Amino acid sequence: MKNNTIFTELENDIHTATLDEITKNKLFANILNLKKQKVNLMITGATGCGKSSTINAMFDVEVAKVGMGVDPETMDIEKYELGNLVLWDSPGLGDGKEKDIKHSKDIVEKLNELDKEGNPLIDLVLVILDGGSRDLGTSYELINNVIIPNLGENAKDRILVAINQADVAMKGRHWDFEKNKPEATLVEFLNAKVASVEKRVKEATGVVIEPIYYSAGFKEEDEKQLPYNLSKLLYFIIKHTPDQKRLTFVDTTSKEKEVWSDNDEIEDYNLEIKKTFMKTITEYATKGADIGGDIGAIFGNTGRRIGSAIGGVVGAIGGGIKSLFGF
Repeated sequence: MKNNTIFTELENDIHTATLDEITKNKLFANILNLKKQKVNLMITGATGCGKSSTINAMFDVEVAKVGMGVDPETMDIEKYELGNLVLWDSPGLGDGKEKDIKHSKDIVEKLNELDKEGNPLIDLVLVILDGGSRDLGTSYELINNVIIPNLGENAKDRILVAINQADVAMKGRHWDFEKNKPEATLVEFLNAKVASVEKRVKEATGVVIEPIYYSAGFKEEDEKQLPYNLSKLLYFIIKHTPDQKRLTFVDTTSKEKEVWSDNDEIEDYNLEIKKTFMKTITEYATKGADIGGDIGAIFGNTGRRIGSAIGGVVGAIGGGIKSLFGF
């Protein structure tokens, strides 16, 4: 992790701002509180759903090599710390009844673990489904009987279901490999799958979820396929993350621009992600401080850093820094 983080940038901007010392001290106190915020994200799913591929593509960390087998019987929940982002990678389910019982028990224990303040340790659970599989029974068992019953009353805010491997959802048919996107027939199929998952979960648990589909892509020695809708997946993760914790993702996501480039055109997810970061700064970094004037001028370097994150540069955004702050 680089020493020059988003929090370093914020502090530098405050140091150089033409503000009185009382106001600066208030801003520094707010930044200190933001620096203490940790995001605990659990990633789980059935065996072969592509958890490792997703983690490797999205974050600045490399977990077990994709396709390299590890004995599921000896696997435990793996912990990866990326600054203030803590990833909990749980073993895949579907390798036998006894192993599934053990892994499910481990997941339940982690979901019921509390932090020092007595709040649930896990902020959000990302459940990954295999878009190329017709049999999602193990996944529904995991969602309906293991995860949702252990998320409390606000379960809908702490679970995100994402269908991976969208490119092979119809056995590779109707995927435009040149443009790295689904053709209309496949889009219709994937939307139907999303609706089916949402309906099945609601019928079983009463909880309304909002599934999305994506492809984590892959890298091999002589071949690679870029992700699709990875920005959309990150946007949905950040939307489910408490506002004051969202800056955690600025420094922990992949710096490879190309992995964020291919998405559907429903929204500009990269821009929306940056706006959520700026919203946190506007609401939490300046809380209780009368800074007056133009917040975009005070946090100019911070804005540029955020503008260059997640597959783009601030110069490509209409209105520049100010637009990120909502001006």
